[in-house]
Amino acid sequence: MQSLYDIPAPAKLNLFLHITGRRADGYHLLQSVFMLIDWSDTLHFSLRTDGQISREDLTWALPADDLVLRAARALQQHTGCALGAHIGVAKSVPAQAGMGGGSSDAASTLLALNRLWKLHLPVQTLSRIGLALGADVPFFLGGHHAWVEGIGEKITPIELPRARFAVVKPDAGLDTARIFSDPTLKRDSETAIISGFAADAFGKFKFGRNDLQAVAQKLCPGVNQALEWLQSQGLHGRMTGSGSAVFAQLLHGIDEASVPDALQVRLCSNLDVHPLVGWAPSEKTV
Repeated sequence: MQSLYDIPAPAKLNLFLHITGRRADGYHLLQSVFMLIDWSDTLHFSLRTDGQISREDLTWALPADDLVLRAARALQQHTGCALGAHIGVAKSVPAQAGMGGGSSDAASTLLALNRLWKLHLPVQTLSRIGLALGADVPFFLGGHHAWVEGIGEKITPIELPRARFAVVKPDAGLDTARIFSDPTLKRDSETAIISGFAADAFGKFKFGRNDLQAVAQKLCPGVNQALEWLQSQGLHGRMTGSGSAVFAQLLHGIDEASVPDALQVRLCSNLDVHPLVGWAPSEKTV
């Protein structure tokens, strides 16, 4: 079956992540800056006329009901579209890393099928569908680095300077629910403002902290190992999101030959914009 679209699904890094409170329904209130990077999955889409959605795992096995399939079905159900698709998923972004790999795959699926099925839905509608799949999906649909608040649904696009990063992922992953349910998690960080982030005297990539990191280090020894390796390279690491990956801005070369077997290291750059910006119209143009 010939692919009609071969598209990327880039990962993100959380430059900081503060927990500022908790709602009555248990959801945590956060502030963060999400940054798009050039570590991507690749998704291959072919049209099916029988209405069926099928998936092929091209690298490693995915859960039977992953976000790619859920996104495709959600778009079908929202529109009543009678067409289907076969989707090949070539994973590269690790799972349980805090890099948004599954959410990015879902966003790219919505964008690709919106075009493949000629639905012409605006990105705002796709974002409403995506939010029901996961709080990070609208960010990837927005296509820009962003200041993020609320439970992840309040997104303000921002610009960031180009930079290089070392991203380190230990073999073990981290379950988001375990971190957020930990009684020692800090949930009362002071509210920050975008101008404070932009004017930070130590640079935009050193602002704040990740409030989840202390709990993650307790739950996952691999996080400590990753941070210690970055420190051995003269770099100050920080955890991204609620997974086990850590990162540091690259200000000089590193000794990649010294990486322990239990760690995966990838050198990344941030993107200017998401590569699929413009794949769905905005409401102002439809």
